[in-house]
Amino acid sequence: MKLSDNTISVLKNYSTINQNLMIHMGSTLNTMSAMKNIVAKATVEETFEKDVAIYDLNEFLACMSLFTNLDLDFQDDFVMMKGESNNSLKYWYSDPSVVTTVSKAIEMPQCELNFTLSTEQLSEINRAAATISAPDMVLEAGNLRVTDKKNGTANAYHAEIFDEQPDAVDYKFWFKVENLKLMSGTYDVNVSSNKISNFVNKNADIEYFIALEPESYYG
Repeated sequence: MKLSDNTISVLKNYSTINQNLMIHMGSTLNTMSAMKNIVAKATVEETFEKDVAIYDLNEFLACMSLFTNLDLDFQDDFVMMKGESNNSLKYWYSDPSVVTTVSKAIEMPQCELNFTLSTEQLSEINRAAATISAPDMVLEAGNLRVTDKKNGTANAYHAEIFDEQPDAVDYKFWFKVENLKLMSGTYDVNVSSNKISNFVNKNADIEYFIALEPESYYG
């Protein structure tokens, strides 16, 4: 099996969410952070015929990078990586019991906030957070603000993301910036007062469910 560039990008993104990965039979790849506050789901073009438990995804990706024109041969207990120059590497699967597994699908509740977040806006959020060392992001009154919620005089980055309705309910939806581990792209964003959000990539078949912070409120 040869992995597409998109599937490799998904795996690299997943390695930022959790160091391990359980690949189930089929074409759906799921992952969940150790704190269980981020869940990602992607549909890829390949179909995996075996369940594969990978304990160290970064190591697995590094092994893959050793080869040109990589081919993966998934066996019962290991995957054989082979390159075009007849070099190879046997990579053993992990015990599934020590790998984080997404046990059931997440059903989004009714959402009070819906908007589109562009590739450029997502990049600006991450750059701003890194520049001013801001750990938090809040959505309020049609605006997005990146700041430190524990510091009343902290520097803050503002961006208008949609036109707020005149009769809109008062709300503040707080996120940890470090939880926005999203692949590049434009996203349809849905946020629920039940303190969960859904980011659906408009450029690739991948979506994320991200928990809001406890301070979040609506109405």
